Amino acid sequence: MPENPQITLRDSGERAVLMPDPYQPGALILEVDGTPQSHVFLEAQDELFFEYIRRIGHVIDLFRPAGEPITAVHLGGGALTLPRYVALTRSGSRQQVLERHADLIDFVREHAPLPAGASIRFRYGDARATLAKLPAGLRGTVDLVVLDIFAGARTPAHVTSREFFGEVAALLSPDGIIVINVADGPGLSFARAQVATLASVLPEVIVIAEAQVLKGRRFGNLVLVGSRSVALLDMLPRLLAGGPHPASALSGAEIIEFVANAPIVTDATAIPSPSPNKNIFAIKR
Repeated sequence: MPENPQITLRDSGERAVLMPDPYQPGALILEVDGTPQSHVFLEAQDELFFEYIRRIGHVIDLFRPAGEPITAVHLGGGALTLPRYVALTRSGSRQQVLERHADLIDFVREHAPLPAGASIRFRYGDARATLAKLPAGLRGTVDLVVLDIFAGARTPAHVTSREFFGEVAALLSPDGIIVINVADGPGLSFARAQVATLASVLPEVIVIAEAQVLKGRRFGNLVLVGSRSVALLDMLPRLLAGGPHPASALSGAEIIEFVANAPIVTDATAIPSPSPNKNIFAIKR
């Protein structure tokens, strides 16, 4: 039986592997150093599978009229699941992907080609440093910024601070949105601080997650969405209805209660996201 395609990333020495999903025919999982980072259906690249990615997909569906092209910036590439989704569901969209590993993107594109006609520009290097080099003309024009940045199983500290979120928010159009994937476990101290930090930069914030994750009872992903526009709050009932279920969300006064006394993260105080138990990522084969 042929070995799954794999590569050792030049900058980090991490091993990236593309393997078939044992439960989803025609799908591939990208693992980096044993952590599943992306899932792609090769023949249906507008289909999403990971729970938090499906939640982000619903945000993308609802924040603009269906099918309307958008300008999007993705910080973190992986197997390019969401850029593929935007290209297929919002034809004509202009997208930029900032990814640390050029060889990872080359590897992914070789074994899981992008949809024909996708307009995606790739920029390589550390997300924060590369963000600062984006064309000045993008500032104030971007409809969607997705932050899904991981080194292994953890989000690096320098992309969790108020200073960084402020740099990202400067890209947004007046009603543009930032979507952030945050992984945390019981107590949610990291997630609470991330919500407090996003809320210090943008006036409207919602949080969506599986109910037990949002209650801090198990490790999982929370989707944070921030905007300058109150239209963000109008999406919430439809986001919850769209699932995956069970779903919970926070907005308005609930955000204040959730944050409680969590500190706003600064460059001086930032720490990486917590390490999950490795068993969380076990895939039965």
